[in-house]
Amino acid sequence: MSMDGLPLSPAPPAHVAIIMDGNGRWAKARGMPRLVGHKRGVESVRDAVKAAKALGIRYLTLYGFSSENWRRPLAEVNDLMGLLRLYLRSEIAELHREGVRLRIIGQRSRLSDDIRALIENGERLTADNANLTLTIALSYGGRDEIAHAAKAIAMAVRAGTLDPEEVDEETVSRHLFTHDMPDPDLLIRTSGEKRVSNFLLWQCAYAELVFIDKHWPDFSRDDLESAIREYHGRERRFGASAGSSR
Repeated sequence: MSMDGLPLSPAPPAHVAIIMDGNGRWAKARGMPRLVGHKRGVESVRDAVKAAKALGIRYLTLYGFSSENWRRPLAEVNDLMGLLRLYLRSEIAELHREGVRLRIIGQRSRLSDDIRALIENGERLTADNANLTLTIALSYGGRDEIAHAAKAIAMAVRAGTLDPEEVDEETVSRHLFTHDMPDPDLLIRTSGEKRVSNFLLWQCAYAELVFIDKHWPDFSRDDLESAIREYHGRERRFGASAGSSR
């Protein structure tokens, strides 16, 4: 539905992925510590989830913390982990009340024990919810995910449970973290940067890309609706000629 309560036409994309970029630059532009920008970014996450649910989006995937983000200064990483703890402790009950399923993808082994426990509790509590699947990528990298899938496939071949001649695109997809979700239809990145930054590299092969000049803390439902309208204005051919079906 739009801001005036009328439904968007046509229906929104089933799966929207967002690279939430620009928290630090938002804060710097206002003479504030980077942590303030990250805190405001958490508020934007809350608003984006509400908007996606209201608009009928079935899957929302957010790039929360990349595998490369571990290289940031230790103080900033600790601040981000603290915000993650706060989000998981404060938001899971609300997500559950709203019928939102929470999923986390990425290499959890690098996260602390208490954060992993919060994640497992949240996923378990919300597992049967069906209004929206919220996936947050934490300690995540697209290349790492593909390497992880390749390793699992190689082990299956070595164990004799998979014929190498049967390995195809579907085989790879089944071994990704997102194996039980449709690929994103729309990928949005905020802050004006125009790259995918190692996010869902396999899954976004045919996603429509929309780049927004606003930093993530300023992202609103209006911006989400605008991106959806741009998505609907494009012809998705999936490699076929104009006017052809996929």
